[in-house]
Amino acid sequence: MHEAVATTHPFTLRLDVTLTAVVSPEPEVGGFSAEIPALPGCYTQGETLEEVRANLREAAEAWLSSAHDRAAAPPAAETA
Repeated sequence: MHEAVATTHPFTLRLDVTLTAVVSPEPEVGGFSAEIPALPGCYTQGETLEEVRANLREAAEAWLSSAHDRAAAPPAAETA
C-alpha cells in the first residue's frame, strides 16, 4: 500500500466579489466620500460618482492584497 504525501503547490485563483459601499455626498468640500464596511479602514473619495467608483475598486483591491500579504507572512518573532 502506498502512503499519500500531502504537497502544496502555488496557484492563482480569480474570484468575482461583490462588496457593498456606502457613498456620501460632501456638500461642504464637493464630491463624495465612500467606504466599504466589510473592509475596515477601506475609505476613498472622488469628485464624481464615476471617480469614486473607480477609486473604490482600487482601494478594495489594495486592501485585499494587503490582507493577503499579512496572512501569508510568517509570524513575527517575539522579543523578550
